[in-house]
Amino acid sequence: MSDFLKKLFSDPAEGSVPMNQVPKEPFSDQLDDNIRQLEELFLVPKNDALKSRAMKIPSVNRRATVLFVAGAADTDMINDHVIRPLLASRLDGEGQLVGEIKDNILTVSGSEVIADFREAVRRLINGSAIILIDGEKSAIAADTAGFEKRSVGEPTREIVVKGPNHAFVEAVDVNKSLIRRQLKDHRLVSETVTVGNESPQDVSVLYLDNIADKELVRNVKDRLAKVDKDAILTLAALEELIEERPYSLFPSTVTTERPDRASSFLLEGHVVLLMDNSPDALIAPITFWSLFHTAEDHFLRWAYGNFARIMRLIALFIALLVPALYLAVITFHPEMIPTDLLLAIAGTRERVPFPSFLELLLLEITFEILREAGLRVPTPLGTTMGIVGALILGQAAVQANLVSPLLVVVIAITGLSSFALPDLGLSVMVRILRFGFLFAAHLLGFVGIALCFAVLLAYAVSIKSFGVPFFSPLTPHMPSSRDLFLRPILKKQWQRPESLSPQEDKRAEPGGGNGS
Repeated sequence: MSDFLKKLFSDPAEGSVPMNQVPKEPFSDQLDDNIRQLEELFLVPKNDALKSRAMKIPSVNRRATVLFVAGAADTDMINDHVIRPLLASRLDGEGQLVGEIKDNILTVSGSEVIADFREAVRRLINGSAIILIDGEKSAIAADTAGFEKRSVGEPTREIVVKGPNHAFVEAVDVNKSLIRRQLKDHRLVSETVTVGNESPQDVSVLYLDNIADKELVRNVKDRLAKVDKDAILTLAALEELIEERPYSLFPSTVTTERPDRASSFLLEGHVVLLMDNSPDALIAPITFWSLFHTAEDHFLRWAYGNFARIMRLIALFIALLVPALYLAVITFHPEMIPTDLLLAIAGTRERVPFPSFLELLLLEITFEILREAGLRVPTPLGTTMGIVGALILGQAAVQANLVSPLLVVVIAITGLSSFALPDLGLSVMVRILRFGFLFAAHLLGFVGIALCFAVLLAYAVSIKSFGVPFFSPLTPHMPSSRDLFLRPILKKQWQRPESLSPQEDKRAEPGGGNGS
């Protein structure tokens, strides 16, 4: 027995060790010693999660024990595919007993022979059953994972009128199945990288081996390997740890709950990350177009999809700039407003005690509070409270002469436009930047807005996501199918964007015209 384990048995308090400090101590040929060591590592009897089932294999007259963690393993699968086959087995006892049981007795798929305690602990907390046999220095890990999971449902955030209506769930195996159902390609690779020191979690890295850039895949896996945290519970936490600009408003990755959208990214050469406990897929790298486009764009006819994109683009500029433009015109450039409208605005603001800037801040902050309240209140009340609250507060504020009626209209249009933005990260970014444009308009009017927009655009075109420029393939200009603000018809989308450095830059031979 190693010094570490001797210390462990002499002082049970020392049994509380992180996963990365569990020794790679080989199994003993004494069954009782192996069981005792695993019980110490799982803090038995204080911890009642580790369950065991002792038995004797009749054909070879050997004692055996099956261990598993309650709540992680499927007990019915253990009974039907592990314990019953062992009790009914007819073994001759010749050769390696562990290998014979794994190959010829167990009826569960995914069984492997393991030889040390660290691997045994890792398999147990991931739902496997460990079979220990007296006289054997190795054990069998049978894949009997039985974590509870919900059934596949419909998307709640990325809703489409026309297209598939199933969404990811919290089980990574189910999510892989949903992607493979969409993308039936034998070259779809799924690699596993473990993150977290004390509570390890497996992250599945998916990519198409014939399309994705090898350097990009290596970059993603290297960043995952460098994550140094005790526990990573969800993809949302992992997203911040692997991106290069954690303080930036511009995201480096994007999440999606739709398997069809994740499959589309894979076909372009992106890398998809999946993880247990997260009903989303994390996409890397991304560009601005990844945030601007939706899954429905390609399900609709060419004219309908492009019309939706034009409306989305208008909504983007309204949500970002309209309050600042209103403030700049009212404060610095009233000569731009027709005289009749200017007199009407002046009349509505005659009794308002606050300057326009404070009016805008008051209404913007109120609208953001209503939005957050609507999210936190239970679903049946959230929508009603948001609508009723906005109507009542807006009308009351106008009647109390706290704000002008025209400003309420401006804020309402701005808020509705922000809801038209498809990605949550893009929407939040625009909402935050809107306050920056407000301050710029308050200080310098149109000049301030122009300077702020120039700085924003210069920064956006300078940043990269996993080595890919944020506004590529528009700037820097690279060959692509020109699926940017507007999309061409599908038969002209044969060119993959060169910004991703795909191994195969052609989807198929061009069917007519040059789509690059």
